[in-house]
Order: sequence, then C-alpha cells, then structure tokens
Amino acid sequence: MKLVLSEEQRQLREAVRGFLRTASPLPKVREGYDPQVYARLNGELGLAGLIIPEEYGGAGAGLAELAVALEETGAALLPGPFLATSFAAIALTGGAAAGQAAVPADKELLAGIAEGRITATFTETELSCDDGTVSGTPAQVLSGMDADVLVAPARDGGGAPVLVAVELSGPGVTRTALDTLDLTRGQARVVLEGAPARVLGPAPESGIRDRLCVALAAEQLGVMRAALDAIVAYAKIRVAFGRYIGSYQGVKHKLADMHCKLEQAESIVRYAAWAADEAPEELPGAAALAQAYVGRACFEVARDHLLLHGGIGFTWEHDAHLFYKRAKADEVLLGPPRLHRARLAQLVV
Repeated sequence: MKLVLSEEQRQLREAVRGFLRTASPLPKVREGYDPQVYARLNGELGLAGLIIPEEYGGAGAGLAELAVALEETGAALLPGPFLATSFAAIALTGGAAAGQAAVPADKELLAGIAEGRITATFTETELSCDDGTVSGTPAQVLSGMDADVLVAPARDGGGAPVLVAVELSGPGVTRTALDTLDLTRGQARVVLEGAPARVLGPAPESGIRDRLCVALAAEQLGVMRAALDAIVAYAKIRVAFGRYIGSYQGVKHKLADMHCKLEQAESIVRYAAWAADEAPEELPGAAALAQAYVGRACFEVARDHLLLHGGIGFTWEHDAHLFYKRAKADEVLLGPPRLHRARLAQLVV
C-alpha cells in the first residue's frame, strides 16, 4: 500500500499547481469555463490523456496520477469539463490495468480526448440502443453543455450491456442547461431520441463506478485543502477585540478538527487510488469508504471555512461560497454519503 506520493507524482502535482495558479486563479473562476485554459491544460500538461493508453496518445498512467491532478484542479475550483472528461476516460479504461483500454478501443475518441480536441462526459443512466441509434433521458449530465461526446451504458437489441458514444451536437440530441448550486461547473438535461451512436463494445462488468468515486474523492480532497489553507491564512491576519482570531481557543480547536479531517481524507484517497491500480479486490471497499467519508468531510470543512470567515465569508465578493457550493455539489454527485455508507456496510459484513 502506498500512502505517500512518489517523486514523479510530486513533480506532477507541482506542475499542475503552478499552471493553475497562473492560468486559472480564483478571480478568473467566476468567469466560468474557458476553452483556451482547457486547451492549454492538455496541450502543455496532457492531463486529459493521463490514463489513456500510450498507443492512443495518452500517458498510460494510473488512477493514482489522475488523483494527483484532480486534487489540484479541485483546489483551484477549475471550471469546465475536466472532471467530466476524466469520468469518460475512466469509463473507457475502467476495470483494466493502467494504460489499457477496457472496451474495444475507439481510436479517434481516445486520441481526441488525449490530445484535448474532444471534451467528453459520462452518464450512468442506461440508454436503449437499436440499429446504431440510442434513446433515453439522462437528467443530470455533468458539463453536458460543454462536452462534445457523451459516453454511456446501453442495452442493445438483444439486451446485452454495451458502452456507446454519442455526439452531443448531432441530430436527435436536445440539451437543456440546468440551474445548479455550483456556479463553476454546469450540468444539463440531455434528451436522446434516435440519436446516432457508436457502439464501443461490451460494457465492463464492474469497476467503473468505484473508479469514479475515487476520482471524485480526489477532487474533494483538493477542495478541502484549499479551504483549510484559506481560513488558516485569514486567522493569522484578522484581528478581533485586539487579538488575531487564530489565537482564540474556539478558533484553534475548530481549525485542528478541520486539519484532522483533511489528514484522514488524504489517507483514504491515497489508499483508494492505490487499490484502483494495484489491488482491484480491495477497490470496492476503498471506493465506498472514500465517498462515505471524504464527501461529507469536504462539505464540513468548506462550511466551517465559510463560517470562520465571519461576515466577509457570507458576501458574494468573497471566494468562500464558491468552495462551499463545489463541496456540496460534489457531495451528492454520485449519490449522498448515506448510500456509500450502506454499501460499505454490506461489503464488510
């Protein structure tokens, strides 16, 4: 088991962190998705292709490396379809060893994702597939208005489970933007009525959802870390009643509690990412634990970070509400923590 980043992973973290610090600082986050930033993210760092096999232009890395990148994009509250595209890449490589496609490869799709030419998203809503067309209504598609391709499970005419890819700008597709809590990343309702689709191959029997849980937990870890760093820095400069607020016992205890949650969350995420790459038999329990604990802990840290900022934390101009909203949206993105706790309980019985 590896709970400490390798030297290569630390270098990846610093590269992503440095890029986002200059290309997508928090003031820019409020402007929403910038395709140019996304293009640079992939052109300069190749992040969308991290887990894409090398023969399709990717890095052939594992989920542990993707988790490192997602932690940094989460800390920066990066707008746009990076998480959604990562979900799609996981679906295309889920259940396989690092760098290997799990379904018969669609070279153009994988290469396009790896190069940053194609933004993709994934839905767990099962579609019906017949004669090269699909129908169905995924109600909440992450980055559904920004993505070029939707990857989804489906049932073919014989009832067999397959994985399909649908061009979201093609015929038979209607997209409607949804009003969401998280202002930095949108969702859409997608209606598919006989939309042309490419059947990629048999859907993996297991592994995709567990890997999605790990990837999301990695982003949540980054949100937690950035929120805690922000309030610690504020506690060192904010003066109330002639003293820095960080010197008050009530504030110190709260910050210590937040730090403990962060440390536990980091261990859980590192373990889950390791299990995804090295110990697939341990992945179901590790993934359930990741969302059962990290999802709630992320929201609690973001909430307390907002509260400890006091009056300024409640203002629209401050960044605290951005972290709060991302944390809450992420907490329920793959189902509320109670569902993951129930699954974890079943796995350990």
